[in-house]
Amino acid sequence: MTSPSAAPSASEAPLSADGTARLSTALDLEHQAVYAYGVLGPYLSGSLRTSARTAEETHRTRRDKIEALLGDAAPTGAAGYALPQPVKDKASALALAALVEDGVTTAYRAALAATSGGNRKIVLDAMIDAANRAAAWRRAAGTTPGTVSFPGRPA
Repeated sequence: MTSPSAAPSASEAPLSADGTARLSTALDLEHQAVYAYGVLGPYLSGSLRTSARTAEETHRTRRDKIEALLGDAAPTGAAGYALPQPVKDKASALALAALVEDGVTTAYRAALAATSGGNRKIVLDAMIDAANRAAAWRRAAGTTPGTVSFPGRPA
C-alpha cells in the first residue's frame, strides 16, 4: 500500500470549482470511512482488528489533509452516518470495510480529472491506497474475485 503524499506547495495551482466539489465528495467519504471503521472494528479480532485500526487512522490522516487543502470550502463531518448495510458479525464487518474502501476509491477516481500537479498526486495516492485496501478486505472475507478490473469505475 502507498502512504499519503506530502501536501502540495503554496505555489500549487488553486483548485477549480469542479476540483473543489469532487474533493468535497471525497472528504465526505473519508468522514464516512472513519465512522464505519469505528462501527465495524469491534467485530474483528487479531490482525484484522489491527488492519481496521490502521485503516481508520489512514482515513483520519487523509481526511485532515483534504480538509486543509479545501480550507473554508471543506464540508464538516456529521455526528453519525447511515451504514449501507448492518454490521452484526465478522463477515458483515469485512463486507462493509470493502464497500467503504470501494466508495472512497470511486470518489478519488472522480477527482483525478479535476486536479493537477501535487493535488493530483494526493488524489491518485488516495485512490490506489483505498483500492488496495478494498482488495485486502475482500481477500480476508474470502470473496472472489478479490480485485476489480477498474477500481473506482462506476458499475
